[in-house]
Amino acid sequence: MASALKPKAHPTRHPDAFYHGLRLCGLDGSRFSIANTPQVKRPMKKTRSRRGRAAFAQLGVAVLVELGLHNPIAGTVGMREESEMVLARELLPLLPERSLLLSDRYYGVPEVLVGLTAEGQREFLVRVRKNLQPRYLATYADGSALVEIRAGKKRRLVREIVGQVRRGRGPVTTVRLWTSLLDWRRDPAAKLLALYARRWEQEVFYKELKVDTRSMPRVQSHTPLTAAQEIAALILAYAVLVDHRIQAAQVGEVGVLRISFLKTLQAVRGLWQFLQVTSDLLTADEIRLVVRRTLRELADMAIPKRRPRSCPRALRQPVSSWPRLRRNSYRRGPVEYSVNHPTTPNS
Repeated sequence: MASALKPKAHPTRHPDAFYHGLRLCGLDGSRFSIANTPQVKRPMKKTRSRRGRAAFAQLGVAVLVELGLHNPIAGTVGMREESEMVLARELLPLLPERSLLLSDRYYGVPEVLVGLTAEGQREFLVRVRKNLQPRYLATYADGSALVEIRAGKKRRLVREIVGQVRRGRGPVTTVRLWTSLLDWRRDPAAKLLALYARRWEQEVFYKELKVDTRSMPRVQSHTPLTAAQEIAALILAYAVLVDHRIQAAQVGEVGVLRISFLKTLQAVRGLWQFLQVTSDLLTADEIRLVVRRTLRELADMAIPKRRPRSCPRALRQPVSSWPRLRRNSYRRGPVEYSVNHPTTPNS
């Protein structure tokens, strides 16, 4: 994966993948279930939940994703049941230069943010928990505040943004962010608050990786080693499909994410099977013509622009603090962002 995965977004051809020249990146972890074979049950333990042990052993994975393309830049698979944080720390040094990392509250802690290198203009915009208490130094006209965070003896200055997000007449959600972008005039709080919503593209990436590319709820391998190899192969295959989505988007002159991932997967599978059977019957020019027609077909099936609506954040059979979903409902209308102006800073 270290040899094959790399950034692919271009500032002029893919403007949605950048913010003020900074490449938008996301980092998050997930888990894959493995079948209960003797080779798996012997070395691995099943995780526990409030309802008891999990049905299957699981391998953890962390992937650094290029937002705007859903392109995996780097990934690692936990062979020794490492935590998500341990896996993620292996990927943080691989952040490309001139990038902006967007992550959730799991990474929004001083121990992680203070240690992130700022060399090469590597910036971050991360959500943080409400109970963290930094030292407030100054307030700005846009509603953000300059704060100092500490991790041991190390310190770092960041901007804190606290705002509210609401869609239509739905409930109001309070969001607290820390960012290394300290120039409030160039990067106003309201703009960064809206930009943070792009982090959810990481969740779409995992849905496409774990659901669309597989037809089974578990990896098909029977040992931890082959399961890790299978997961790595899925990530590499995803990166190949990103190349085809980029080419189809260029043909159709549309955004890359408007090219359906699932339709691209189906088209490429059929194309490769066809070329495997007919490779000795077609010339190089004929093969290129078949590929161009496949890309044109994908471009013609581009997804319309997304409707401004949201799905309910609830579960039909909750296993956490989320409310139980009894009836589907959708909220329509634009998303509203408002920044909470901080009180007088502490001394």
